[in-house]
Amino acid sequence: MHNEHKMKLFACRASKDFAMKVAKALNLDLGESDVLTFSDGEFQPSFNESVRGATVFIVQSTCPPTDNLFELLLMADAAKRASAHSVIAVMPYFGWARQDRKDKPRVSIGAKLVANMLHAAGCDRVMTCDLHADQIQGFFDFPVDHIYASTVFLPYLKAKNIENLAIAAPDMGGAKRANAYARYLQCPVIICHKSREKANVVGSITAIGDIEGKNVVIVDDIIDTAGTLAKAANVLKDMGAASVRACATHAVFSGPAYERIAESALEEVLVSDTIPLSQDPSKDKSKITVLTMTDIFADIINKVYNYEEISSSFIN
Repeated sequence: MHNEHKMKLFACRASKDFAMKVAKALNLDLGESDVLTFSDGEFQPSFNESVRGATVFIVQSTCPPTDNLFELLLMADAAKRASAHSVIAVMPYFGWARQDRKDKPRVSIGAKLVANMLHAAGCDRVMTCDLHADQIQGFFDFPVDHIYASTVFLPYLKAKNIENLAIAAPDMGGAKRANAYARYLQCPVIICHKSREKANVVGSITAIGDIEGKNVVIVDDIIDTAGTLAKAANVLKDMGAASVRACATHAVFSGPAYERIAESALEEVLVSDTIPLSQDPSKDKSKITVLTMTDIFADIINKVYNYEEISSSFIN
């Protein structure tokens, strides 16, 4: 079925490379847009071509700083005011997703606030990858296409033919994800249990499961400061694991993350390109392998645009 509304793909500044690869996979030219920056830091994005009646896809990961989120909101608003037929926010990394509930008194639920803002800015749909919590889809009153990085990670891990493989969850919250990986790879699961003293600071970690002689792959959605990951890897190694690798969708890599990975017992850290890695040459990236999500995003964009079903694109 051919869609009568023209497809247009635009990129915000944090995801330019990602969007260019998606455009290439779709045989599309990336739309022309600009950002005017005032001397006080205020900025104004604009489209340099007509989007009237078009289905507009705007690609932007909302990793910090907040400017990235706000740029996406301004772009969506500009598209709506320029008479776009529909506006679809393509957010490879959905920031603020860790604030998905009130885990202590008097805090915001940031993920819900971001959902409300996207709606207010004029988005008709969101496409994202490995949300921190699945229920965030319910924070939106319009469709959410939730893409899984396992679609690229699992074939990679399978092709490696790792003997005595075990999948580990770095904490109780990741047990469901780890279980899905273990089912596909037909191997046992190890659960790590951690106590946090405060945000970004891990107290102690213990591991539950058969670890001795296993080649362990820790599966997570986000690596932020890599504190949990490095500690879990070292604990697993101390408990007799033959090797420890990690696999996580979003390489936030803040603070001492690169140093911690380099110095840890980890052999390889597998991440996707939803967030670009640091361009700083002093950062040790020797253990980091990046798999691209651009082909799967291009596939889903194409299917959504042509009103085709997308469930067959996922590994269950």
